[in-house]
Amino acid sequence: MTIAIAVVAGTLIGLSLGALGGGGSVLAVPVLVFGLDQTAAQATTGSLVVVGVTALVGGLAAYRAGNVLLGRGVTFGLVGIGGAALGAKASGLVPEPVLLGSFAALMFVVAALMAVRQLGARREAAPARRAGAARRPEPAAAARPRATTPAGEPIVTVSPTFACHCSRALKLLATATVVGLLTGFLGVGGGFLAVPALVLALALPMEYAVGTSLVVITITSASALVVRAGAGVHPDWTPVVLLTVAAVAASWAGARLAARADTRTLQAAFTGLLLLVAGYTTWQVLPAVV
Repeated sequence: MTIAIAVVAGTLIGLSLGALGGGGSVLAVPVLVFGLDQTAAQATTGSLVVVGVTALVGGLAAYRAGNVLLGRGVTFGLVGIGGAALGAKASGLVPEPVLLGSFAALMFVVAALMAVRQLGARREAAPARRAGAARRPEPAAAARPRATTPAGEPIVTVSPTFACHCSRALKLLATATVVGLLTGFLGVGGGFLAVPALVLALALPMEYAVGTSLVVITITSASALVVRAGAGVHPDWTPVVLLTVAAVAASWAGARLAARADTRTLQAAFTGLLLLVAGYTTWQVLPAVV
């Protein structure tokens, strides 16, 4: 039964990550707690394994496709290590119901963000559809050339003279720390936060921010996992490994699915799933919190 639950849940997580580019990792902790009988501390630690390995595999694929700015991702990830370590330590100091309650709140936030994004996309698409229907069909335009890799100015330079863009440096420090805290405390990738953080702090175009965020998630997940291991928190490795393997394998299928299926339908279905899991988690932990 454990194997079946891990494989099914890992498949759902991988499909979400592959088809939608994120979000699926937030399901790992509820699955490990309620489906595979692990404690909240074990589940948030095991989730770091699922998140880190899946991000690493996805990051390698994105790098081969030319969608990763490796230097900037490594810089952002290294800055976020402090937050990840602090979050990992803090997770061991709070009661289990509070940890799971925080996770339920996170799932509601992710679902709300996805719903807002879907509504915005539909509103933007409606005028375009009406305008397209009013015009006669035109020959397909040639594909636009890929955007040039953004060079940008470095935040800090030491040669020939020392210079610092301090406002950008503060943005980098603040956003990387928040992403690291989220990863370390709750054991999630935080891709929904890492992508806009990279856009804000490093001014990356979206096509590079998505791929580069996988580098950030890999680094912060690994650092948080090291801190938890040092504190003696270890998951039950059998279901975690099964969940990870299934998620990685399904992420490739998810990428193929995204190319064929209606992404809006997939997003709506996943948003509904998040709300259901968040509601169930809240129902389970609310008596203990109240």
